[in-house]
Amino acid sequence: MLCAAEDVESGKTGLDDIRFVHNAVPELTKSQIDTTATFLRRRFTAPVFIAGMTGGHEETTAINAALSEAAERLGIGIGVGSQRAAIEHPDQVESFSIVRERAPSAFVVANIGATQVKEYDMEIIDRLIDMVDADALAIHLNFLQEAVQPEGNTDAEGCLDAMKSLADSLRVPMIAKETGAGISREVAAELKKAGASAIDVGGAGGTSWARVESYRAQTDPLLERLGALYADWGIPTAISILESLTLPVIGTGGIRNGLHVGKCIALGASLCGIGLPLLKPAFKGTRYVLSEIMAVVEELKVAMFLTGCKTLPDLKQCPLVITGETMQILQQRGFNLAELQVRR
Repeated sequence: MLCAAEDVESGKTGLDDIRFVHNAVPELTKSQIDTTATFLRRRFTAPVFIAGMTGGHEETTAINAALSEAAERLGIGIGVGSQRAAIEHPDQVESFSIVRERAPSAFVVANIGATQVKEYDMEIIDRLIDMVDADALAIHLNFLQEAVQPEGNTDAEGCLDAMKSLADSLRVPMIAKETGAGISREVAAELKKAGASAIDVGGAGGTSWARVESYRAQTDPLLERLGALYADWGIPTAISILESLTLPVIGTGGIRNGLHVGKCIALGASLCGIGLPLLKPAFKGTRYVLSEIMAVVEELKVAMFLTGCKTLPDLKQCPLVITGETMQILQQRGFNLAELQVRR
């Protein structure tokens, strides 16, 4: 897979501009720290969500098996990649259904694009949900990628109305999911009105699908140029989280360690989605995925210990220092940094 073989990361998450205030006397025992998270009325042992990455090809079945086995054993959630491939090619259903088979009690999120919501009737949507016995359905918003790929669908008209119509009939919660360009407060408000129960911000600073498309389009100079030009486009993850707190938030986009997770939770996210760092371990097998996620959780616990936070709600209330470009953007976007503690 191209994402595992090439450098596809781009931009800044803004998380480097977020600093915790060290607590030299935390007044707790590290073993007491509780990383239990709650999202859409479900409890998770840690605020880590395995982001939807793949499916739709026979080679991805083993990858999804490893990821879902890890989710099941650790008591966390997992998403799948776009299920459009399985609708168009039923022989690829197993690459998705394997997730529920290997994770019978995990929180599983199905996935389809906003443009497909306009095309598919409720019978197809129900098939997507049943395919993985989903607990929620993510509607992914990937118009940056669509704009720079040869087969891209750039007809974004009517997506909000289609999502609203779907939400009115949907039997599971709907999650609005960006894929690397972030969510603004204006769009977050529109998504809430359209019936979204949560937002996966998919902020800039992690995998750049524009950069991925630039690699794919190397025989087409114009598309290669477009992908390279827009590789850094988007709203950084840290800012997207703060802009989207009108709904429960999954902070996805460039999350590479437990300190990143801690910062996202402190900014107000309920969970943090991790994708690319788990892809290469998934090629090797379940135990490698387990090892990576457990390391991230241990890193989070250290951040909580050093800020004197016993629980995730405590972490949401701990003081933060916001500097650099992130501070400047938040000020220009109308945030009162002195009031952020209350807003969170």
